[in-house]
Amino acid sequence: MLSNSHDEDEKLDPRVRRTRHMLDQAFIELLAEKGFDGIAVQDVTDRAGVNRATFYAHFQDKFALLDYSIRSSFREEIRKRLLDSCHFSLENLHHLIVAVCEFTSNLSSNCVPAQRQFEPLVEKQIKDQLYGLILMWLSKTESSVSPETSATAASWAIYGLAMQWNREKKPQSAEAFADEVLPLVAANLGLLQVAGA
Repeated sequence: MLSNSHDEDEKLDPRVRRTRHMLDQAFIELLAEKGFDGIAVQDVTDRAGVNRATFYAHFQDKFALLDYSIRSSFREEIRKRLLDSCHFSLENLHHLIVAVCEFTSNLSSNCVPAQRQFEPLVEKQIKDQLYGLILMWLSKTESSVSPETSATAASWAIYGLAMQWNREKKPQSAEAFADEVLPLVAANLGLLQVAGA
């Protein structure tokens, strides 16, 4: 599991999950069309085919929906790559670095410059999800370093390196970049010997 909010989402009634998914899909479509500032809650509810009371039963405002959307999108990216059901290995860590690079690249290419104001929200969601996943991996290994400290260091390193890769706009692929930085991230985990590096 990636985070406590993931556990909570899994326990929800299927109708609640379906409604949140409809609201999220409507929001994503509108975000591409109008940008965040151009979206009103009424736009989202009209597109999703629900009333405003239903929206407010699920989200406090459009900022809460944005937060949910980022968290859900990144969680789905991790799930798609099956990283949330595997164990620690250098290969899985490599795949995780690639996933973060590609996810942040897709987000930044789909955002207009005015929406850069949401980068702190994106950063928090990605780091939180990385922390939860890495902590789960570390709970199954032995290390002389605290798992919480290692997971924090690795999640910050992965996110920071992915943002550096995105900003530099090098012709280097995410795969090649992950190959280059993998030893740095693995060193944060204190597990190079365990992983057989």
